[in-house]
Amino acid sequence: MTDDTSCLVLRIAGPLQSWGGRGQFNRRDTLNEPTKSGILGLLAAAQGLRRQDPIADLLGLRLGVRTDQPGSLLRDYHTVSDHRGRPLLSANVNAKGAQKPTAPAKHTHVTHRFYLQDAVFVAAVSGPVELLHSLAAALRSPAFPLALGRRSCPPTMPLLLPPPTDRDVLWTGPPADVLTQVPWQASQTHRESRFPRHSRPSIVDLPVTVDDDNGNDVRVDVPHSFDPLHRGFNTRRVRQQWARIRTGWPGTDQTDHDPFALLGW
Repeated sequence: MTDDTSCLVLRIAGPLQSWGGRGQFNRRDTLNEPTKSGILGLLAAAQGLRRQDPIADLLGLRLGVRTDQPGSLLRDYHTVSDHRGRPLLSANVNAKGAQKPTAPAKHTHVTHRFYLQDAVFVAAVSGPVELLHSLAAALRSPAFPLALGRRSCPPTMPLLLPPPTDRDVLWTGPPADVLTQVPWQASQTHRESRFPRHSRPSIVDLPVTVDDDNGNDVRVDVPHSFDPLHRGFNTRRVRQQWARIRTGWPGTDQTDHDPFALLGW
């Protein structure tokens, strides 16, 4: 049973992050925002869960993600070969379970890895209050190194975003509401490049994706388990919307003119 009245809020930012979709083998793509599997994997690592450990309590969490700074796509080009000059192994195995060499012999693989660089997201996770508090403690002192989708992508600090009151690490409300309250986390460089000095608004609209059982979109990113031998994913329904966030620039406290407000839009 989930509890949508409290949220743990994470700042998902780093030089590189990669949220795998359907890419595999020689091409590893990234989606344009964190996956639920990736966020749950980060939380499981903080708790010290092994890949074979059950994650039933984490699967009940509900997620909302806001894109504060979309970043840019980076392609990392690789070639793979055996330093002994032997043919590379294939995915096929023999009767003893050993990998067979490629046939015809292949000595070099070309692979592509895609990353988001300089992206910033805000993730709101809701669930039982006791579990959220334990996750917050684990994130402050993680058992395993944390990563943003791949081991080579560590997060930058701060990772936890407490409410402004700082009396508790949890925010009040469901993810969709909380993501309208968390201040804009984009870097100063991104803000200035998006809005020149002569046209800085008081409000910015940021895209949000939240779990919604009645949502129109479907994501295939809810893991059965993190066990490599039993990998698989379930679907979840999500809703996409916008969050209106104050930019905080001096002299922009006035409300923006909205001509459609009179029509009730």
